[in-house]
Amino acid sequence: MDFSFFIKGLIFGFSIAAPVGPIGILCIRRSLTSGWTAGLLTGMGAATADAIYGCVAGFGLAGITGFVVGQRAWIQLFGGLFLCWLGIRIVLSRTEERPSGGAPGSAAMGYLSALFLTLTNPMTILSFAAVFAGMGLGRVGAGHTAAGWLVAGVFSGSMAWWIILSSASSLFNTRMDTKAMRWINRVCGAVITGFGLVVVIGWF
Repeated sequence: MDFSFFIKGLIFGFSIAAPVGPIGILCIRRSLTSGWTAGLLTGMGAATADAIYGCVAGFGLAGITGFVVGQRAWIQLFGGLFLCWLGIRIVLSRTEERPSGGAPGSAAMGYLSALFLTLTNPMTILSFAAVFAGMGLGRVGAGHTAAGWLVAGVFSGSMAWWIILSSASSLFNTRMDTKAMRWINRVCGAVITGFGLVVVIGWF
C-alpha cells in the first residue's frame, strides 16, 4: 500500500522537473561546458529543494508553509534578482579552452545555486500541498510513512529527469570549441537573465 505512494511521488517528481525553466537551462549549459557531473549536481540541487518542499507539505508543517507563502513576494523578488545576476555573470564569464567542472568549489556552487533558485519559488509548496492532498495523504491511516514514501518518490522522479537531461547534454561536451562555448554562455545567460527580469517586473 505505502509503496504506491512512492510510485505516485515518482511520477509527480518527474513531471514537475521536466518543464525546461531556468534550472533546466543551467543544467544544459553546465553539462555542455563542464561535463556530466556539473550538470547532474545542478539537477540534484533542484531535486533537493523539491524534496524539502515535499517534506514541508507532506508532514503537515503548517507554520513553515504559512511563513513561506506569506513572504512569497519578497522571496520571489530575491530569486528574480539572483537569476539576473547569475545570467549576467554567465554572459560575461571567460571561456576556457578546456572547460573543467571538477573543482570542488564550482561543483558545490552549482548544487547550491540550483537549490537556492528552486527554493525561491514558494508557489511550489502549494502545488505539493494540493497534489499530496489529492493523493489521499490527508486521510486517516496515511500518516508519516506514506508522506515519507511520497517525498522519496518525488526526489527520485526529479533526479531521473536531471540524469536524463545532463546525460543527453553532456554527449556534446567534447565537441565544444571555444567559440561554441562562448555562444552557449551568451545564449544561456541571456535566457536566464530574461527569466529573472520577468520575475522582477511581475513583482512591481
